[in-house]
Amino acid sequence: MDLPSFLWLWKTAAWSMGFSLTAYILLAITGIWMLRKRRVNQTRPFWLRPLHLMIGGLLVTLTLLLLGIGIVGTLGRYGSLGHSLHLPAGLVVVGLVLFSAVTALQIDRYPWARSLHVTANVILGAGFVSVLFTGWTVVQKYLP
Repeated sequence: MDLPSFLWLWKTAAWSMGFSLTAYILLAITGIWMLRKRRVNQTRPFWLRPLHLMIGGLLVTLTLLLLGIGIVGTLGRYGSLGHSLHLPAGLVVVGLVLFSAVTALQIDRYPWARSLHVTANVILGAGFVSVLFTGWTVVQKYLP
């Protein structure tokens, strides 16, 4: 691909990653809030679960956007994929986000899905850290 500049792509990726981390933190806060209310047998605010699901949907969208940006940017710059550990780290994060979303939608039907959902999200936190570190090395390659 002969594109004039990838700077706009990397800026989009940086903002998307920032929003993804913000969404992850908000999901952790609302998730812990729901867990605490559930453990003490209190009713949670009616808007809390829909908000949690909406933020989760946003995280899925941002994650898929980041995947697309990474593929387009790397193919455009190098003509092939797999130049760093960022690709496998990113694919693990995408898989965990999608797995988390699927399990979240199954919690009402299958109570055991809740523990899978929570476990996936704890592992996802470590995945985000690995993507941040490997992404930083990728960014250094692109900056002049």
